[in-house]
Amino acid sequence: MKYKFIGLILASALVLTACKTAKNEAVSNASIKKAITDPNVTFVDVRTPEQFANGSIENAINVPLAEIQKNPTSLKGKKVVVFCNKGIQADEAVKILKKNGVDAYDGTSIQNIKAVQESTL
Repeated sequence: MKYKFIGLILASALVLTACKTAKNEAVSNASIKKAITDPNVTFVDVRTPEQFANGSIENAINVPLAEIQKNPTSLKGKKVVVFCNKGIQADEAVKILKKNGVDAYDGTSIQNIKAVQESTL
């Protein structure tokens, strides 16, 4: 019983810290492509600093979701494309940013952004 409880806690922690897609809808590559090619766009990686340090998109800044939740207007006045590993945190960040007047686009995942960037070369 004790080990099942510990396993449940560990599983919960992994689920809460994971960054994976919670939606089945596809992100429109056309709208993301338009945002990505804008010279004024800021790429915002909402993953943890440790994940960001392991590699990200060129010229991306790291603003973890927790920071966006604490200070949702920190990116106001910028056009941002938000992404993470697979989409949940990016989706949440975009909702918060848009609610606070930021021109934000959901790039979903780092893989999606890289694929769109490669297709524009």
